[in-house]
Amino acid sequence: MEEDWKPKVDMIFDSFEDAWKFWVDYGGKVGFGVRKQYTHHNKSGSIATCIFVCCKEGLRKPDKRDYKTINARPETRTGCKARLGLKNLCGKLIVHDFIEEHNHILHLQETTHMLSSQRKVSEVQCHQIDVADDAGLQQRKRFDLMSKQVGGRTNLGYTRLDQKNYLRNRRQRSMVRGEAGYLLQYFQRKLLSTMHIN
Repeated sequence: MEEDWKPKVDMIFDSFEDAWKFWVDYGGKVGFGVRKQYTHHNKSGSIATCIFVCCKEGLRKPDKRDYKTINARPETRTGCKARLGLKNLCGKLIVHDFIEEHNHILHLQETTHMLSSQRKVSEVQCHQIDVADDAGLQQRKRFDLMSKQVGGRTNLGYTRLDQKNYLRNRRQRSMVRGEAGYLLQYFQRKLLSTMHIN
């Protein structure tokens, strides 16, 4: 039986979002991270062509400041050629180019949830994180609680760093809306948590 989750030349997608979701899901099944290389729009503003690639596509350009760098970031790109090329045909996106082969080791199925393209904090999870944070739970305990609810970290869909980033962004948005209001809310939470301890 032919695998429906594998891209094929002449495959048609109704929208850019559908094609991108398909590529993200395919990367998760095979074991590689994905990213968008480029999108080209026509005069009317709709997408004419686009290319989705492996996250290890290309090579990092040499940095002129390298001689000053003490702890250089490790090179993660390998010049991988795996990609999916699409073009607009009568308002739909059709696959005109697909390269399947990778030049690097693929992730095991047990670790693909750690790839940045596979991680996402859903709206429901955002609400759960907010409730746990408002209740005064520590970051590690919040993460452990969420993991247990879904049967382990592999089923959670995000990492502790994603959780930390979400809360930091939420606090920054709160500060924009009103610094005084946020500080008042913060001290009220602290007061409630000390009352629970006593």
